[in-house]
Amino acid sequence: MIPYKDLNRTHRFPFATLLLIAFNLAGFGVEILLPETASTDWIYRYALIPFEFKTGGNLPISLGPPPPATIFTSMFLHGGWLHLLGNMLYLWIFGDNVEDRFGRIRFLVFYLLCGAVAGLAQVYSHFDSRLPTLGASGAVAGILASYLVQFPRARIAVLVPVFYFLRTFILPAWLVLGGWILLQIASLKLQTQGAGGIALEAHIGGFLAGLLLTPLFRRKRR
Repeated sequence: MIPYKDLNRTHRFPFATLLLIAFNLAGFGVEILLPETASTDWIYRYALIPFEFKTGGNLPISLGPPPPATIFTSMFLHGGWLHLLGNMLYLWIFGDNVEDRFGRIRFLVFYLLCGAVAGLAQVYSHFDSRLPTLGASGAVAGILASYLVQFPRARIAVLVPVFYFLRTFILPAWLVLGGWILLQIASLKLQTQGAGGIALEAHIGGFLAGLLLTPLFRRKRR
């Protein structure tokens, strides 16, 4: 099931959402334009490495900013085109309505806080990992949670494979986004058994942050 648009009108141009998309595209653009070795160095320098939080310093392979700073820089790096495009698709579909309800500045702060909580969830779930963690998934998960809280009955257009074809269905947001987070939770056990390398803890952490922070960031409606 792949959402591709929502049928939920906004009242303002989604400037902050587009700004975040632009920064993510720019971060990935640096990765693909650099030579392979330099690109790997770039990722290790600015991605989040859980083990660095355990030691309190950078590993020799990642002599970049202090570990706490990589919680934020890692949000604008991605592991490939599918990783990037998937995150940006979800951010574009659901971010504009959340921005519309929060306002631009609050939306940006909310996004970064959800991403930070997601990063910390990944760190403390894999304290000994020396592999770089990167991507906007945790921050975007917070946006999905906020959308679910604020627009549970909004209609979402999704593509569903039926035999050899893709068919469009219009489903409520509570079903699409509730199903998404349940899938992350269900997949967590499989990943701990060695299947996959998706930062599911970050997804779940970002989503929980979005649920808890939304009441604090939502502006009072007139």
